[in-house]
Amino acid sequence: MEYSSVVAIVLAAGKGTRMKSDSPKVLHETFFSPMIHHVLNALQPLFFGKNIVVTGHQHQLVEEALREYPLSFVHQSQQLGTGHAVLACEGELRSHKGPVFILCGDTPLVRTETLRQFLHAHVESASLLTVMTTTIATPDNYGRIVSDEHGNIVKIVEEKDATSAERGIREINAGIYCVDAQFLLDALHRVGTDNMQGEIYLTDIVAIATGDGVHVQKYSCLDSEEILGVNSRRELAQAHAVLQRRYLDVLMEAGVTLIQPEAVSIEKTVMIGKDSVIYPHTSLTGLCSIGSGVRIDSFVKIHDCEIGDYVRIGSFSHLQQTNIPAWTTVAPHSVDIQLT
Repeated sequence: MEYSSVVAIVLAAGKGTRMKSDSPKVLHETFFSPMIHHVLNALQPLFFGKNIVVTGHQHQLVEEALREYPLSFVHQSQQLGTGHAVLACEGELRSHKGPVFILCGDTPLVRTETLRQFLHAHVESASLLTVMTTTIATPDNYGRIVSDEHGNIVKIVEEKDATSAERGIREINAGIYCVDAQFLLDALHRVGTDNMQGEIYLTDIVAIATGDGVHVQKYSCLDSEEILGVNSRRELAQAHAVLQRRYLDVLMEAGVTLIQPEAVSIEKTVMIGKDSVIYPHTSLTGLCSIGSGVRIDSFVKIHDCEIGDYVRIGSFSHLQQTNIPAWTTVAPHSVDIQLT
C-alpha cells in the first residue's frame, strides 16, 4: 500500500548534548551507517508523497550526508523544541490536506512493517491524531502517556515536567505521530512554553486535542526495543547490537553457521551462501560476496571481497578488495593477496 497523500517529517535538528560530541547527533553511526539512514530506509518502502527532514545543528553536514535520498530540507535556525521544529515546516504543510507522519531521526531500530501497521491503524480509524506508545520496565527519560480510566490518552507529560506519580507510569511516548495537517498547524499555534525547558513541545498537541473533545487514537508498539531513542554513546552501542543481531538472524535462517554470533561483525552489504561457517572474532564489511560452503576461521578481516564457493580462509588473515576463486585455501596470516 502506498501513502502518496502523506507528508513525512523527520526531526533531525538536535545537537545531542549527551553524546558529548561536536558532530550532529543523527550522523553518529550505528551498524555501519548514520542513525538517520536507518530511519529513512525504514520510511522509503512506504512511498510517501513527500519526505521532509528538519535540520538545525550543523545542518550542512546533515544535508550532505542525505543527498542521495529523495527528500527536501527545512532549516530550524533555533532549536526551541519539537513543536517548533514541526512549525518550521508550516510553509510546506499549509496547503496539504492529508495526514502528516512525524518521527525522530534518532530512532534507528524502528521497522518498516511497524510504521505500515501504525499508518494503517490511523487511516482505518479516520482519526485526526494517532500516537504510537509502548510499555517499558524503566521509562527514564521518556514522555509518559497519561490516560483516563477507560485507557484513552489524556495528555503526554515530559519527564522533567512529570509529578512523582506520573513518573511511575510505564507507558511511554514513542515519538511517532500521524496527524491531520490542518489540525496540527492549528494546535501548534496554541502550544505554549510553560514547561521546564521553555520549549514548544510537540507532545502538547495531545492535550489540546482532548481539550477540544477530539479522540486521540493510541497505537501500541509491542516490541519496545524498536522505539529506542539514541541519546548517548551507550544507547548507540545498544542500537548497533540490535541491528547486528537482526542481520545475523537473517544469515542463520538462510543456512549460514555462526559459531559464536555475539563475537562476529558482519555488515548488511555482505552476502554469504548456505553451508558457510564463520568462526568468532571475524569482521566482514563493505560489498562482499561470499560463496557457499566457505569456512572463515577466527580473527579474519574481510572488506570488499569476492570469495568463491568452498574457500577456506585461515586465521589472522586480512583481505581487502581481493577475489578468491572457488576451492582455494588461504593460509593463516595472509594479507591482501590477489588470486584472480
